[in-house]
Amino acid sequence: MPSLDVVDNVLPFIDGEEPKMESETRKILGRLGNNNFENAPFAVSAQCHRVNVADGHTVAVRVKLAKRASIEEIREALASYRSVPQELKLHTAPKHPVLVRDEKDRPQPRMDRDAGGGMSVTVGRLFPDSVFDYRFVVLGHNTIRGAAGAAILNLELLQSLGLLLGKSGRENAAPAEARVR
Repeated sequence: MPSLDVVDNVLPFIDGEEPKMESETRKILGRLGNNNFENAPFAVSAQCHRVNVADGHTVAVRVKLAKRASIEEIREALASYRSVPQELKLHTAPKHPVLVRDEKDRPQPRMDRDAGGGMSVTVGRLFPDSVFDYRFVVLGHNTIRGAAGAAILNLELLQSLGLLLGKSGRENAAPAEARVR
């Protein structure tokens, strides 16, 4: 029987990763309210399993919907999803941020991680679920979409919305008496 240390080395564990996944998901899908941020109003339960792949994070998702929808409606909602970066045609925004694959063996990290230049996520294995309403698998490139690319896209978005202030912007935003020296 292998010791616990050997098992830990085979299946890496990062303390706090699962609660962070639950809270970050609600934060990412939340919205800006009256001068404060409001988390998405639903529960998230996450379990993280680290596997040895070069790039790509895979998430198994189970959803319970507020109202009934057909699998075709779910597929279309995912495939047609667009947001502000697509509307503004930002440089690093993928034309299709969510790609839905119908093959039974997709998504796969080596085959789908670079979709949309690494900025799109791939959804596959969309099926009715016996406990909730639907289940599916999502794959995203962990460095291009998840870290570096997301940071660049966020900066492009902030810049296009006029929310970034450069040196001259800070000077213009300062009260007149602060600018006079």
